[in-house]
Amino acid sequence: MRVLVVPDSFKGTYTAAEVAEAVATGAEAAGHEAVRMPVADGGEGTLAALTGPLRLEHVEVEAVNPWRVPCRGVLGLSPDGTAVVELASVSGMTTPHDGPRDAVTADTYGTGMLMAEAARRGARHIVVAAGGSATSDGGTGAITAILDRGGLGDARVTVLTDVTTRYTDAARVFGPQKGADPAAVDLLTRRLEATALSLPRDPRAVDGTGAAGGFSGGMWAQFGAELRSGAEFVLDAVGFDAALADADVVVVGEGRLDSQSRAGKIVSAILARCGGTPVIAVVGSVGDDLGDYRSRFADIVVASDTAALTRAGRELYS
Repeated sequence: MRVLVVPDSFKGTYTAAEVAEAVATGAEAAGHEAVRMPVADGGEGTLAALTGPLRLEHVEVEAVNPWRVPCRGVLGLSPDGTAVVELASVSGMTTPHDGPRDAVTADTYGTGMLMAEAARRGARHIVVAAGGSATSDGGTGAITAILDRGGLGDARVTVLTDVTTRYTDAARVFGPQKGADPAAVDLLTRRLEATALSLPRDPRAVDGTGAAGGFSGGMWAQFGAELRSGAEFVLDAVGFDAALADADVVVVGEGRLDSQSRAGKIVSAILARCGGTPVIAVVGSVGDDLGDYRSRFADIVVASDTAALTRAGRELYS
């Protein structure tokens, strides 16, 4: 049996590559042929997932974190002029910071620094994975950083996201998980309303412009960025459809499988492409709200450590 192993990361525990390796090792021990294909949905882990398929060279550059403290950032550059920037690496909720993690002052200036540096190094297409931000600045920090450094030249911008939230809803939907209390959410929402009116184009009526606290809308309004599903972009880049054609079963994985997995996440994108090929989910946990989504899978296996992941691969259809 040919097994296509296509997991996302188990955030905070295992990278997508580590999950793929463990499951595939188990499948091979049981006599199956396994193809390792770690993926991401446009958030953390996207740079790693795209590095091999796009032949990215990692370049370390100066940046700042969401509170303008100097830090190092990494961007990926391909031979064909594509650059990949992972917003969460410098503007994310998990970005190291010793001071107060204030949701109101957090901005995307550091991400703009990476984008401008990519353009300076000759990138003609800048792809930004927008998930995991600590910010609700509507992209103004990144816009300022880019303009401070002379713009992006002729480079086009694509922002990868897994949400359809609109620009001025960003603080209400995502602000609390970034540490914003009700008063801060109200302040941030009013700030996004004012920012929307100051941009070259009004992003308020466009789906997806609220991703990363409005960063995607700022890029759309200021630089004409294309907004794309991160999951679909990554699946195309890694050659998922070609690999699927030769697969007898597909194994997906993520840290938690629940109702949110339906909405733009990599698992739902894979299911939509699989047709009649059976899909098995190997996950860290399963939410009580999974409901009828469970029926989309041939099996669901809970595996929370490396040994369990390997065992899950070994016991496929046992």
